[in-house]
Amino acid sequence: MSETSLPGHPLESQGARPSVIQLVFREKGALYAAFIPLFSEGGLFVPSHRAYQLGDDIYLLLSLPDDPQRYPMAGKVAWITPANASGGRTQGVGVRFPVDDKSRQLKLKIEQILGTQIASSKPTQTV
Repeated sequence: MSETSLPGHPLESQGARPSVIQLVFREKGALYAAFIPLFSEGGLFVPSHRAYQLGDDIYLLLSLPDDPQRYPMAGKVAWITPANASGGRTQGVGVRFPVDDKSRQLKLKIEQILGTQIASSKPTQTV
């Protein structure tokens, strides 16, 4: 995973510097652990030591298991797990996908990859 700022983006002139984060999921288990089914639009947990605020813009470049395509996704921080969170949870943010067709397609693709694993009681980053 890598994090960078997006120079020249329109929000930069307003003082906000959106992050670009590359997420590579090589295994279904890692994708399952990061997927946030609580967000009806879909979303992913992104491990990060960077300080974010709720509502911050984040641009994800996703690589899914056994899929050569990269999926760009603009999302917003909707969840923050701070450093030293209880239960030994990883520090990071939950990124909520926007409400649009592209996001719906990506959520369906992730659910398709995970299959019946979605209904598992195995803990994820969100529980």
